[in-house]
Amino acid sequence: MGWRLFRASAGRAREEKASAAAGPMMAFHGPGRAVWSPRDMVSLTRNGFEGNVIAFRAVRMVAEAAAALPLVLAEGGARMVEHPVLGLLARPNPAQDGRSFLECVYGYLQLAGNAYVEAAEPGEDGHPRELHCLRPDRMAVVPGPDGWPAAYDYSVGRAKHRFDNSGAWKPILHVRAFHPLDDHYGMSPLEPAAASIDVHNAASRWSRALLDNAARPSGAIVFGGKDGAQMSDEQYQRLVRELEDNHQGARNAGRPLLLEGGLDWRPMGYSPQDMEFLETKHAAARDIALAFGVPPMLLGLPGDNTYANFQEANRAFYRQTVLPLAKKVACALAVWLGDNAGARLMLEPDLDAIPALAAEREALWRRIAAAPFLTDDEKRAALGFAPRDGA
Repeated sequence: MGWRLFRASAGRAREEKASAAAGPMMAFHGPGRAVWSPRDMVSLTRNGFEGNVIAFRAVRMVAEAAAALPLVLAEGGARMVEHPVLGLLARPNPAQDGRSFLECVYGYLQLAGNAYVEAAEPGEDGHPRELHCLRPDRMAVVPGPDGWPAAYDYSVGRAKHRFDNSGAWKPILHVRAFHPLDDHYGMSPLEPAAASIDVHNAASRWSRALLDNAARPSGAIVFGGKDGAQMSDEQYQRLVRELEDNHQGARNAGRPLLLEGGLDWRPMGYSPQDMEFLETKHAAARDIALAFGVPPMLLGLPGDNTYANFQEANRAFYRQTVLPLAKKVACALAVWLGDNAGARLMLEPDLDAIPALAAEREALWRRIAAAPFLTDDEKRAALGFAPRDGA
């Protein structure tokens, strides 16, 4: 039936629409959609950390400041001066010191939203002999029957090793940032900042292209041939080579252009919208700093300097960004190491050793020391110290 229909229509005259809308048309081509970078960890790290100076500096500032905080250990409510955990954190493995190890943990939390710490087999005291920070892009969570993580697969090339975390000894500590839509993985600050990073990188490439073209707007060379005459291919290629060799690049800035054969140079200026491109780059940089919790003043960014001075910005940086991150990691390490060793541990940063908070801590000490209604033990407890034995 279908064959007959097509055969019967083969001999018909061609039909044409009589609508005026079906007449000749002109096709307009507008700008395409913006192309954004992929949102996986490797792409975000390459574009955001390796390829963007603002994100690179923000990650380094947060990780280095948090790793430099001295940690105070308490067991059973008493502050410890010597303890196997303190020695382990001071020298977690033969290849790293304590600060380098913690900087790795904090850095991965900023870049991936996840940090994984491996504990070697425990010694006689129940504490691990070594600690190692593993790459998050190589780690995969293996959920158990109840949906909670039961194991972790670490892959390097074709090799894969499974860490069983379902027993009493848990070899892997997984510290993750908050993610409202994922049960197993955290969200990195790079993800909400990714669009601003793309804008900032595009602005940097635009600025580089502007410098490559003599650091000024390009123009148009008009060929004024008579009666519609056009340049030959040889003339065109010769003109292009001359422009590339003698009039492009920073070393050729300001060199006069010698034209011949009916050629005319018509410079083109920037519109007010183009002149706002630099402000767009600065706005993107401030958004990146905001995502990582670093005041723009500390990064040397213009605008949004709402703090009275650099000291106030530095204090806010520690209070709002560095301390919450350091306390999160310290608490996770204390619970994990304590559960594996069967002890009740507590780790927290030593606030008295932070220069940015020295004025606040001094005022606190004065207020507590001058409080007549507090006993000595209550004052010590308010400052984080254990009661005196037999006092």
